[in-house]
Amino acid sequence: MPIQIALVNDDEIVVRGLDSMLRNYGDRVRVVELNASKPVVNPVDIALYDTFGMGQGNRPNVARLLANPHVGKVAVYTWNFQPWLARETVAMGVSGYLSKSLSAGQLVEALQLIHTGRTVMSPAPGRRALIGGDWPGREEGLTAREAEVLSLITMGLSNLEIAERTSLSVNSIKSYIRSCYRKIDVDSRSKAVLWGIAHGLRQDRVRIEGSPQQDALARERTA
Repeated sequence: MPIQIALVNDDEIVVRGLDSMLRNYGDRVRVVELNASKPVVNPVDIALYDTFGMGQGNRPNVARLLANPHVGKVAVYTWNFQPWLARETVAMGVSGYLSKSLSAGQLVEALQLIHTGRTVMSPAPGRRALIGGDWPGREEGLTAREAEVLSLITMGLSNLEIAERTSLSVNSIKSYIRSCYRKIDVDSRSKAVLWGIAHGLRQDRVRIEGSPQQDALARERTA
């Protein structure tokens, strides 16, 4: 039997991107539901929580998943590998702290190890490229980090608050903001917020039963 999993984030684009990443592995992991700011309601072996847009603010969402009786284990999928943050998150009781530099096959292997009872922590990715998933603004040329910073701006956070959430310096945040503004062709924070709202950089509230990508692939194979 494939491992039953739920994909969790506050953004529908993000969970759909994860679903697409796993579409060819339905014989090993079965996506039961996609949740954007909605609780998991079906029994799953693992909830895979994508930290996009959360920075370091993932503690409440992780805690809710750990307390959910429908969730067997929780794995966090992230590029934030500050040692203290990884240790703190694992200490909460998560079974996996997984890097977004993993390929789809490597991610599935990690989920299978977690399912057997192992606690899996990926090595810090360093400068390795982010591989997995999707994010709002990608089609406009925004990198994942730029999109996350822009999403936090859209949420109303100051540069200092964004720096604290992401463990980046304020100067780094300013640099990301400047590159975002160039790519989306805006010249002020208020215009950036309006652009973010118009392009999906806001909290969604949706639950999608099953896996759109795995179900579509199954239909193609039986057609």
